[in-house]
Amino acid sequence: MSEDTSVDASAEAETGGGVRRGRGAGAGAAARRAARSGGGPGKSLTYITRKINTYEVLDEEGLAIIEANADTVLEEIGIEFRDDAEALALWKEAGADVKGERVHFPKGLPRSLLKTAPSVYTQNARNPERSVQIGGKATVFAPVYGPPFVRDLDGNRRYATIADFQNFVKLAYMAPSIHHSGGTVCEPVDVPVNKRHLDMIYAHIKYSDKPFMGSVTAPERAEDTISMCKLVFGDDYLDQNTVLTSLINANSPMVFDETMLGALKVYARNNQACIVTPFILAGAMSPVTVAGTLTQVLAEVLAGASFTQLIRPGAPVIFGTFASSISMQSGAPTFGTPEPSLVSYGAAQLARRLGLPFRTGGSLCASKVSDAQAAYESANTLNSTLLAGTNFVLHAAGWLEGGLVSSYEKFMMDIDQLGMAQKIAEGVDLSENGQAMDAIRQVGPGSHYLGCDHTQANFQTAFYRSNIADNNSYEQWLAEGEKRADQRANELARRWLETYEAPYLDPAIDESLKEFIAKKKASMPDAFT
Repeated sequence: MSEDTSVDASAEAETGGGVRRGRGAGAGAAARRAARSGGGPGKSLTYITRKINTYEVLDEEGLAIIEANADTVLEEIGIEFRDDAEALALWKEAGADVKGERVHFPKGLPRSLLKTAPSVYTQNARNPERSVQIGGKATVFAPVYGPPFVRDLDGNRRYATIADFQNFVKLAYMAPSIHHSGGTVCEPVDVPVNKRHLDMIYAHIKYSDKPFMGSVTAPERAEDTISMCKLVFGDDYLDQNTVLTSLINANSPMVFDETMLGALKVYARNNQACIVTPFILAGAMSPVTVAGTLTQVLAEVLAGASFTQLIRPGAPVIFGTFASSISMQSGAPTFGTPEPSLVSYGAAQLARRLGLPFRTGGSLCASKVSDAQAAYESANTLNSTLLAGTNFVLHAAGWLEGGLVSSYEKFMMDIDQLGMAQKIAEGVDLSENGQAMDAIRQVGPGSHYLGCDHTQANFQTAFYRSNIADNNSYEQWLAEGEKRADQRANELARRWLETYEAPYLDPAIDESLKEFIAKKKASMPDAFT
């Protein structure tokens, strides 16, 4: 299993896009701002700079125990690198003990290799105003990734199409609290498996100017992603700058397979970032305990992340984890429960000790519809994601049914919550205006603040205002049709899609991308498996 929850895992393609460096000629600031936001609540930020402290669950002794246990796993048990002779040869040359496809790591080897990996890097967008920092105090929200199904605006649960994919890219582009276009926002099953990555890449480039993710379902699809990015950014720029951040799942427990390794090698060689992520359903793919799961997560990340540095020292890499639990009665994945939050907090601490950016969490739930279960499970996951100090947040909006479904309504409800998370991350304003002493002096005892100068000057931005929640009277709610939150989200999604305007893309680049896609598609027969 991996985070690509599509029926055919080989179909999980993603994309990216922009205009070449030097790009934007003729675009102008006004064009770059066109259709920047759907008018959603909260600030439109390039990325979050957190001003709040991280929440930590492990003390020094606990961290040392996990690290020592992970070193034992790496040295005594080892990690399998399957069907990749090059990987095995590189590890042997680096000093590892290679027995068949099992690699045993001398203590300290992975950490030594990771010294060349950057703790902070910039993922460049085709619109420079959209480039994001990955690492440090930065947090970046990206949409749901991988579902083969959608729950559409007519209430139907069905297989996703390329039109759905384009719609989710547009919504993410318009959302003020989404900083990144993501990757496989849904799996367009109406396009052949071996060709759909091309359409997905193009959709990210055409319909958004935010950063994006690359295809990882086959090495050649990763190469296609690189080729298309070179058309957008230029060959030399791509070699020296990071424009892609892509998801590389470990096949937990303790295996990296040929597909993931192939994609990793393509991106690392081209100086593009990889999120090395153990995909964990605790109790099935890791031990049932938090400490045991953290040990395995750290061992798998150390092996996979350090391999990027064997390919190209200095290539960006993110410490990733996707940790959920399972029902011990049915075996079904569960979300929003306490144990995965503890894993996220602990893994974030381990990532900071390694000096790597960290990825976890999102708005995860097992609910089949956008109901109370979806809301509280997603809120539980998102809160711990933010407080852990996560740098890259995949599945931040749109996730439903354990990752099998991308939901339009859930997407709109989630981005409302992301706006609130942005506000929390600002911390407490201690400026002169934030202290509000002038207001306290003006009002004095026994009066109210509604009409004072400070309130009048700040009323537009004083509090976060949801565009989903209904805070009106019962009578007004009745008069307006007794609409539930999911109904209001549905209407909002429709309005956004009706008013969407595409960002500027140089016509010459657009044409070169279309020609590349046409040639690639013509060179291979359709394949749906």
